[in-house]
Amino acid sequence: MATEAAHDAAAGAAGHAAAPATGMPQLDFSTWGNQIFWLLVTLGVIYFVLSRVALPRIGAVLAERSGTITNDLAAAEELKLKAVAAEKAYNEALAKARSEAQAIIAETRAAINAQLAEATAKADAEISAKAAESEARIAEIRAGALQSVAEMARDTTDALVSALGGRADGAGVEAAVAARMKG
Repeated sequence: MATEAAHDAAAGAAGHAAAPATGMPQLDFSTWGNQIFWLLVTLGVIYFVLSRVALPRIGAVLAERSGTITNDLAAAEELKLKAVAAEKAYNEALAKARSEAQAIIAETRAAINAQLAEATAKADAEISAKAAESEARIAEIRAGALQSVAEMARDTTDALVSALGGRADGAGVEAAVAARMKG
């Protein structure tokens, strides 16, 4: 068997050597009809596969992507409008809250000022009452002190006149002390 295979190989090599060299088989005019037929069949099969299988799938993917992009853009626009409306509502609420806060501050300030005025008036009244009471007490003390000074002056005058060996006249001492007290 090995010898037969070697023999067939040698015969095939000799047969090829005996065949005339025609060049490239694509340029051999005797096979052009056959090549054109298979070229058309191959192009037809490629066209059929592309038009029936691949291109519809690609078209569906492109249509789906286009729809998704359109939907996403519409959703983004809607969300943008909602965000603008929310921002407007937020700004309005903030302005309202600020105005309410200013009103509360003004109310509180007015209430505090009223309480302060009331407390000041009350304190002024108490101070005036205490000052009047104190002045009355001072006047009493002053009157009491003047009376005590007058009594001491009379007693001292009586004691001095008695110590000097004389007898003091009560009416004269009283007149002298009263005159001296008047200034």
